Amino acid sequence: MTDLPIRKIIHVDMDAFYASVEQLDNPDLRGKAIAVGGGGERGVVSAASYEARKFGVRSAMAGALARKLCPELIFVRTNFDRYREVSDQIRAVFHEYTDLVEPLSLDEAYLDVTENKVGMPSATIIATWIRQKIKERTGLNASAGISINKFVAKVASDINKPNGQKTIPPEEVIEFLEQLDIRKFYGIGKKTAEKMYLKGIFTGADLKTKTREWLSDNFGKSGAYYYDIVRGVQHSEVKPNRIRKSLAAERTFRENITSEIFMLEKLDHIAEEVSKRLEKSQVAGKTITLKIKYSDFTLKTRSKTIDYFVRSKEVILEIAKDLLYQEKLENSVRLLGISLSNLNTEDKGKTQPKKEEEIDVQMRIEF
Repeated sequence: MTDLPIRKIIHVDMDAFYASVEQLDNPDLRGKAIAVGGGGERGVVSAASYEARKFGVRSAMAGALARKLCPELIFVRTNFDRYREVSDQIRAVFHEYTDLVEPLSLDEAYLDVTENKVGMPSATIIATWIRQKIKERTGLNASAGISINKFVAKVASDINKPNGQKTIPPEEVIEFLEQLDIRKFYGIGKKTAEKMYLKGIFTGADLKTKTREWLSDNFGKSGAYYYDIVRGVQHSEVKPNRIRKSLAAERTFRENITSEIFMLEKLDHIAEEVSKRLEKSQVAGKTITLKIKYSDFTLKTRSKTIDYFVRSKEVILEIAKDLLYQEKLENSVRLLGISLSNLNTEDKGKTQPKKEEEIDVQMRIEF
């Protein structure tokens, strides 16, 4: 039996958000396979409608491949100002129920409704009300997951997509996690899942048989995380003011670049954009990272940490240049990016870790 309080967490995730906004604004696109972004020869899909997903089109996919999978695919330019406008409407709905709202992006957020503004003890009912209100105000569908912590709620929100929700009450958490395919665990990517398969780990139940030491030996620092989450243990609170860890900008080029000389102008523009974003966010950083994606899609990064916080374009650009010339290029380059981390925000809001406990599966709380 644990003395830790059981939280009531909702994860709300908008369904195919960018694509759905485009279909909402343009009735001619409704019911059709569309992709946001990625229309050019070297473009990348930012989002795909559910009609396009039936053909295998996914976000982060090369536009050329998406068009090959779905010849009837319609490409639409991104309109982030519009997406932010709709996102603000959605967040306004969240705040009618709780101020403990942690946005993850424009289209998803965690809400802690353990204590809420409407005095409703059922998180499941609140999630239903929120989804209905979003539909009424924006015309868009949202899905939701409801459970005792952020991890389980996020996994649950994907189960009945699109336009559905799933509640995992405290007494069902352990069984749910034990039966879950390891690929469905948030934080376990494709490569890690393949590694787990090779070691005979296919479900949460398989993962649960492994000791903390074994998982740390085989999966490094992530081992302790895997040990905890399969037992329903996660103490991360919903943080209304998420502390930014990094800030970046990048560019994909229409044609591959083969010489560092031709990259300097590109880096100048990228450094300027990063500097503007730092200024707007009123943050600065000590670690500058240069991101290079080659024409064969191999991704490399080079970083340098200095002794003081910077946000000026000139300093960022000079360090990015040094990083560029640090090693010879391995191939022609299709993308360059610059990011700043180790920001002057990272010492704020830290909390002491709590004692690890396993969730009592017999606990009954209204969800």
